[in-house]
Amino acid sequence: MASSYYKLDIVDRTQIRTKGSKALRRNGLIPGNLYYAGETNVNISVDKLVLYHALQSGQHIFEIELEGNTQFTMIKELQYHPVTDEVIHIDLMRVRRSKKMTIFVPLVLVGESVGTKEGGVLSQSMNQIEISCFPTDVPEQIELNIDDLEMNSAKSVADIIIDNEDIEILSAEDLNVVSVQPPAAEEEPEVEELEVEEAEDGVEGEEGAEGKPSDEESGSERSGDDSKES
Repeated sequence: MASSYYKLDIVDRTQIRTKGSKALRRNGLIPGNLYYAGETNVNISVDKLVLYHALQSGQHIFEIELEGNTQFTMIKELQYHPVTDEVIHIDLMRVRRSKKMTIFVPLVLVGESVGTKEGGVLSQSMNQIEISCFPTDVPEQIELNIDDLEMNSAKSVADIIIDNEDIEILSAEDLNVVSVQPPAAEEEPEVEELEVEEAEDGVEGEEGAEGKPSDEESGSERSGDDSKES
């Protein structure tokens, strides 16, 4: 077995249910369960600091020792406290070297796209990908090169290339991974134009009022003309 597997120290736990789990957490332990198909689940606990170091190792498969036997597991699920965001429960699942497993691994973009060099905006819609492989072949991450990604272009799962034939991508090939689009055009504010139009309307109204004589003035002028004619 590969020596790079992180050693995760676990112990059987007899304290179960809510009261027992709270007692374990007060003593710096994380309660959990170990699962394997066709076998009875095992109640376990892990030291909080040991677990955090294991999570920070970036590995997916962990070596454990249970009842004197070395086994290999992966994290099936972590439960977090809703307020403190600390891990409060862990579920482990046993794996075997001879049997392929399904797992999600990080999907990382490498390189600098042509489109972003031209001012485009890069948008990544997937940051992990589902694969099937043997426990010994689990990669830390899957990479997708985007050097040739042009403006108004995209890459999907089908564009991911993996050198290891034992690793199979399970995510749908047509799923979009990343795209580059032109930056959104800034719309010119219409408020200023409206203000200018309103101002122009006001000026025209004033000019019209000054240039057109009132009805009284018009009547006076007509009366004067009539008297001259008579």
